[in-house]
Amino acid sequence: MSQPHVVITGGGLAGLAAAVALTRHGVRVTLLESRPRLGGRATSIVDSTTGEAIDNCQHVNMGCCVNFQRLCEWTDTRDWLRTEQQLQFIGHDGRVNRFRNGPLPAPAHLAGSFARLSYLPLKEKRSLGRALRAMLRTAPNEPRLFIDFLREQKQSQLLIDRFWNVVIVSALSEDVSRVEYSYARQVFVQGFLANREGWKVQLLTRPLGEFYDQAIAKWLTDHSAEVRLKASVREFEYEQDAHTTARITRAKLADQTAVTGDVWLCAVPFDRVSKLLPNPLKNDPLLSRAEEIEAAAITSVHLWYDRPITELRHAVLVDRLSQWMFNRTAILETNTTPGRYAYQIVISNSAPLRLRGDGQTPMNQDELIATVRQEIEEIWPKAKSAELMHSRAITEHRAVFSVIPGIDELRPPQRTSIPNFYLAGDWTRTGWPATMEGAVRSGFLAAEAILEDAGIAVKEPLLAPELPISPLVRWLGG
Repeated sequence: MSQPHVVITGGGLAGLAAAVALTRHGVRVTLLESRPRLGGRATSIVDSTTGEAIDNCQHVNMGCCVNFQRLCEWTDTRDWLRTEQQLQFIGHDGRVNRFRNGPLPAPAHLAGSFARLSYLPLKEKRSLGRALRAMLRTAPNEPRLFIDFLREQKQSQLLIDRFWNVVIVSALSEDVSRVEYSYARQVFVQGFLANREGWKVQLLTRPLGEFYDQAIAKWLTDHSAEVRLKASVREFEYEQDAHTTARITRAKLADQTAVTGDVWLCAVPFDRVSKLLPNPLKNDPLLSRAEEIEAAAITSVHLWYDRPITELRHAVLVDRLSQWMFNRTAILETNTTPGRYAYQIVISNSAPLRLRGDGQTPMNQDELIATVRQEIEEIWPKAKSAELMHSRAITEHRAVFSVIPGIDELRPPQRTSIPNFYLAGDWTRTGWPATMEGAVRSGFLAAEAILEDAGIAVKEPLLAPELPISPLVRWLGG
């Protein structure tokens, strides 16, 4: 069979991953992105005051996120991804708790780090250990709340606040009281327990915009793919008669031009897909409920000081409004300015931010920055004597979809009932939550379906093999 011409709508990570996978197999690809830049919700903007490219949110990869790593390998950017060999957790006592592998095999490789956490009493650490063991033995079944599992395991509110919620909010941008158990279990089992490398955070040493708009876009164009920016699709046109299934024939753009192709991949966010679906799919039971998916917000506070306030590259902040600190000047290999030191504070699940002591009034940007700055000065006293040269807050209001019970019923597969129309996006059925890894997996799954339906042989699966599960974990989990 001749190679099809695949047109991809949406230049976020899902669309880019599909484009790379298809291009590697000799498929002609045209990628259409409505914005003047690639990356979708996970992107960079230029701060007008500093002139620096800043990410709307610091995105991290983990060792268990094998497909994002594969995308980097395929696009010759693997050396842009630096693996952190330890995490730093800082509680209200101010102590830096270093989280790193010990000599034991998984799942006991982190036992020493858990045991040394200064902000958890010994009784709570024992309770935590029992719950983690129970999690290995309790497979995800019917949808239920993660908080119900924690209550069954008699986890105290202190432990929920200082451990379980710290991890879950960072990973899933939702409170433990709303998260579905299976996704919470996935975070802990795949991320922390199953393999010694799964928990290790990986950070891009370049801004996201450089990763997308320069590295991946260049790789695609160098391999004969076409990348078109400011190309917004308004509607898909299709052909159908009484005896045939509908097929998409072309797409009309906002500038009134049209694009033709053989196969179509729609890789836009869940809150936009219904506007682009062709009429034969408007009432498709697998797609019509996409608008019911709930979204969660993530806020980043950017601070520029005239001197370094900490040598740490990153830190998890416990029992505070601020959740993660990323030392952007230390992390980035480019885009740094002498005499200006950049730090990014990330607050996931940020929609309900309220003034302390009030609990009802939403914070405005000045109040948020002031609160974050006060917390930073409490943790790192050097910040008190440093000059804050510039600050700003950015909120992505629909940053991720919420993995609440029943979410899997709303997530469609990559194939649709129209044989030449496919879907991609972290919100589609990948088995993963809303992460860069989930987006890449969706793109690879969509590309795999397109190649299979076109009769194009694939030497190996597009999805990367998962990290191997420790034999001890298999035995403990039954």
